[in-house]
Amino acid sequence: METVELKQRIAQGENTTTEFKESFDQETIETAAAFANTEGGTILIGVSDSGEIRGITVGKETLRNWSNQIFQATEPRVVMEIESVDVKEKSVVLIHIAESSIKPVSVKGRCYKRVGNSNRVMPPQEIAQMHLNATGQSWDRHLAGNAGSEDIDPQKVQWYLTRREEVRNVAKPQDMDVTELLRNIKGGNGEGTPTHAGILFFGNYPQRFLQNAQLRVVRFKGISVTHPVIDRLDCSGALWEMVDAAEEFIRKNIRLLSFRTSRSFQRDDKFEYPLKALREAIINALIHRNYQKHSDVRVFIFDTRVEVINPGTFPEGVSPDAPVHEPVNPILSQFMYDIGFIERYGSGIKMMKRLSNEWGNKAPRYEFHPLETKIIFDSPIQESTFIEIDDISEQLNERQRNALFHVQRYGQIATREYVEINNISRKIAYQELKDMTDKGLLSIIGKGRGSRYVRKVSD
Repeated sequence: METVELKQRIAQGENTTTEFKESFDQETIETAAAFANTEGGTILIGVSDSGEIRGITVGKETLRNWSNQIFQATEPRVVMEIESVDVKEKSVVLIHIAESSIKPVSVKGRCYKRVGNSNRVMPPQEIAQMHLNATGQSWDRHLAGNAGSEDIDPQKVQWYLTRREEVRNVAKPQDMDVTELLRNIKGGNGEGTPTHAGILFFGNYPQRFLQNAQLRVVRFKGISVTHPVIDRLDCSGALWEMVDAAEEFIRKNIRLLSFRTSRSFQRDDKFEYPLKALREAIINALIHRNYQKHSDVRVFIFDTRVEVINPGTFPEGVSPDAPVHEPVNPILSQFMYDIGFIERYGSGIKMMKRLSNEWGNKAPRYEFHPLETKIIFDSPIQESTFIEIDDISEQLNERQRNALFHVQRYGQIATREYVEINNISRKIAYQELKDMTDKGLLSIIGKGRGSRYVRKVSD
């Protein structure tokens, strides 16, 4: 490296591919492994953390000794080049580390990854995932532990074939048993042992072998997980079964909004969220999650938003702003495509944004954590339905509580709506609404059949 180029590199400071060291030590070896596990990099020996060239004494065997120490301490061995550059009578040693083709590289049993300008010890799940990626494998292609052919449901296989034929126009194979079929579609090994993808899609009870392969859906009364739970569903079974179960739960636990159309007096009813977008988010979470993590996929329904939480992160180089098709579990993705649950590879993020915009909602937003990814759909109604009624609960029956929550959501309630919500007579509805006005909880606006009940504003 030329002196000018070296000075330019030092001026840029430490980053994901550059490390300064005043002397060679154990941390130098760990940095070499971290670079090898990411995108490679250069270690500059004889440069302080602040970028000052201190220089280093280099003897005849120094470079060879350092190279041997790194080579012998890493497994698999890292590929490197080492050189010495003189800057104003001071020597700086540059150790160029290439990205390893076999990952992860370890030092005394520990694996490091370069994050920013520092090295981070990799957890076991990340090590396993890196090994799969480096060998061109994926988790969903590996065999599912102690599962066997008896753990596959032939009816689910037949449903898949029928659905694939209807949706993708792929003819059902003739005279092929289940074991051979699963081998052909990478759902098994041809000897009766299903892959992870095979057990998740066709298993009698996949959670017997993969306990974290569940989908939990919870409806909270309010805007926080600290608020009461109204309803919940723990979904199990095949992935596509869980998707359908979750969608049905969501239909029952989000609001159906009603609007007057501009062209007529007819009312236009629609859910507060585009169901197809929520369904897409759940499918993406199930097929792109990291199944080596112990947590499960969760869907939290609050008064003002829906959160879909996926154990895992976007693949390197992929983000909501750059949604490149890079499936974490490509076989599961293919199975979902075959049955029409996803339409095009890599189009889910754009589709959810488009559907939300067409629905009149904000585009979904993302929150990232090292262990999980959260996609959030905001409701067009931002008022929370969580109101403290403990002090008046003994004064109201269940029908009146329903009405109070309805008013909090929609701003008002009519006698007719009270009748429909509670399935009672108009006479009882009138009496109970009057009781709520007498208690000072509601105020009445208008007269006759056009009257409405609203929350009473304190004087």
